Amino acid sequence: MVPLGGYLFVGAALFCLGLYGALARRNAIGVLMGIELMLNASVVNLVAFWRYVNPTAALTGQAFAIFVITLAAAEVAVGLALIIAIYRNRDTVVVDDVDMMRG
Repeated sequence: MVPLGGYLFVGAALFCLGLYGALARRNAIGVLMGIELMLNASVVNLVAFWRYVNPTAALTGQAFAIFVITLAAAEVAVGLALIIAIYRNRDTVVVDDVDMMRG
């Protein structure tokens, strides 16, 4: 059986990789992928804490995980719609090149 620290280490590593991906990428798709990694890290931590703190209780950790996954799916749908709209108007998805105040 894997100890709680193992899951927390994996969650922290995923979160750090996602944070680096969200901050270091210039491409909007890469930024969205980094945000998804951070959300998945939170899901790993939620389920791990549920499993190790009180596994006999209601499925609260899994319920929160389903909620976060649903939220991530909605975020991706809205984010990709915005990226497609920006690409159609600006012909680029590079975050630094997009300035909506200029015509």
